[in-house]
Amino acid sequence: MKLSPDLTDAAVLQELGARLERRRLSANLTQAELAEQAGISKRTLERIEAGRGTDSVMLIRALRGLKLFDGVEGLIPDVPQSPIALLKQKGHERKRVGRRRKRSPSTEPKSAPPWKWGE
Repeated sequence: MKLSPDLTDAAVLQELGARLERRRLSANLTQAELAEQAGISKRTLERIEAGRGTDSVMLIRALRGLKLFDGVEGLIPDVPQSPIALLKQKGHERKRVGRRRKRSPSTEPKSAPPWKWGE
């Protein structure tokens, strides 16, 4: 099954678990062997393969045990930055998203009457 955005979270977890199980089997590893290599409990590996929720750290450990950690880079690719943007930041990494706030009518500055000469 291809992973797509229209799948439910449960369906995605099911598919990831099934893929992990197929990889484990093709590597000729038992659940106990992979769990030991990954540093997780066998029960945790069973939950991952069954598609039930688990801690992300446990999934990463299982991927390391199967030598599949390189694929993690493709999950959330880093955003490339232009050299100009890097120069503008001068070493300060962006931490927040800023949005202009709309002023309410009560906080709008009162407009003064137009200025005239000699009065």
